[in-house]
Amino acid sequence: MGIQKRKGTAGAATAFVSRGKAIKKLQLSLKDFRRLCILKGIYPVEPRNKNKAGGQLKTYYLAKDIRFLAHEPIITKFRAMKIFAKKLRRAIDKRMKEKEQTVRNNEPTYRLDHIVKERYPTFIDAIRDLDDALSMCFLFATLPKSGLYKSEILQLCRKLSVEFMNYVVESRSLMKCFISIKGFYYQANIQGQTVTWVVPHGFPQTGDDVDARIMTTFTEFYVTLLGFINYKLYTNSNLVYPPKLAIEKVNARDEELCDGEDAKDDYLETLTTALKTVVKDMDEDAQIDNFDDVDALGVHQSAEADRCFRNLFSKLKVFLNREVPREPFTFVLRCFGAQVSWDAYVFPGAAFDEKDTSITHHIVDRPVLSHKVINRYYVQPQWVFDCVNARRLLPVEEYFPGVELPPHLSPFVERKEGAYEPLSKEEMTRRIEEENEDRDADQVERQPPAKKAKKEVNEGPSPKKMSVKKGKPVKVDIDRAEKMMSAEEKKLAVMMIPKKDKRLFDSINKKKKMEKRDVNRLVKKREEIIQMKRKNLKSGSR
Repeated sequence: MGIQKRKGTAGAATAFVSRGKAIKKLQLSLKDFRRLCILKGIYPVEPRNKNKAGGQLKTYYLAKDIRFLAHEPIITKFRAMKIFAKKLRRAIDKRMKEKEQTVRNNEPTYRLDHIVKERYPTFIDAIRDLDDALSMCFLFATLPKSGLYKSEILQLCRKLSVEFMNYVVESRSLMKCFISIKGFYYQANIQGQTVTWVVPHGFPQTGDDVDARIMTTFTEFYVTLLGFINYKLYTNSNLVYPPKLAIEKVNARDEELCDGEDAKDDYLETLTTALKTVVKDMDEDAQIDNFDDVDALGVHQSAEADRCFRNLFSKLKVFLNREVPREPFTFVLRCFGAQVSWDAYVFPGAAFDEKDTSITHHIVDRPVLSHKVINRYYVQPQWVFDCVNARRLLPVEEYFPGVELPPHLSPFVERKEGAYEPLSKEEMTRRIEEENEDRDADQVERQPPAKKAKKEVNEGPSPKKMSVKKGKPVKVDIDRAEKMMSAEEKKLAVMMIPKKDKRLFDSINKKKKMEKRDVNRLVKKREEIIQMKRKNLKSGSR
């Protein structure tokens, strides 16, 4: 007989550790333990058998992760900050002003540079994990100053977000954009990696319904990560970092951007002008050689299509009306080469005036305008985003002020088989016209025949003659037979599913049925809209 192992010395009991034991081993408070786990990227795990791990209502971590956290040097800084808080509280309680000032001047700080390098060994790894960092930094950049969040981190988020958007504008790397109730969604191609982030609308953001400490901890790590990435992107693109304007202002100002309280005002000003470069970028002047090889020709055509897409708005000079959000539309238009401006009396940093005769498009978001200029197009804001997603300039007639807009479809939705696919404005109009034509044709066929002058005499049915007819071969529908066979095979396969996998199979089928029900609901709603438009069109024609 072999030696029996004691209970709790092997298996799940040693592979996992509860949160209470981890805190006791690291000698940290719950707040510092959570902060440390967020910074190091350590998250709870779910043991396969909680009974063997030690209990049902506990939070577990991998034991090797806790051993990894025990060697983190930032733990010493957390303990020093706890001592600092005690000294400061004692000085405040005893009303020792000099002692309080001395303690505040010696407040301990910590840096997260080594953690960023540890979690992302290569630059590509950092870009792949940039989505959440950008979304969080842009959210903090819109938050107002309050007691929940430090003003320093809010200004730093605003500065880093400005730098990143300036890089996207200079590199022309924006690929998709979409307007949602949550905000503005953007997707860019950064160093060959797809990066997607969301920017909240310009409404006041409070953030009172979330844990401010947890969000602040995430943001502390994300600003360090985004700072590293911005520096690397600028240096790789031969741009000066921190960014500086390529032209000199009227007051001969040529300083670092977004430094101070006017960072929000500098934001739009930087997007309307180019940035300084260290060395002239030769990518735009370089041309692909023409070869007789088929593959080289395909590469040349792809590069030419990409170049045309990046210069989609290069020939446009756009003016934004005062009710149009300036930041998102300036960013999107400048990413594709357009010149953008707005009313200088409403917001500083305008590049040209509304009376400029070279303006090609005027973005407005109101149905009626008091005065119009003849030699420019007046379009609604949705036209800009739809043109980017369609990768071409769409007809402006469908986006005139007061005109019913076509559906604003999301470019991030993957079209799957059986999913709902909304119709475009042209398809819906054609559908309504086809239904009207079919209905008119049915009404003509259903008209009663004309009355005859002479009634026919009903002589009764003629007697049937008995005869033998030649037999005909019966045609078998092969497709229908194959479908029936596949249905039977699927039914038998479902019967053979093991019991432990039957719940998973049922949940998948339930999800498919719910998706199909949602698709049917949307299709029914679309049919009702088509019928309503058809009735309105018919009543209008009368």
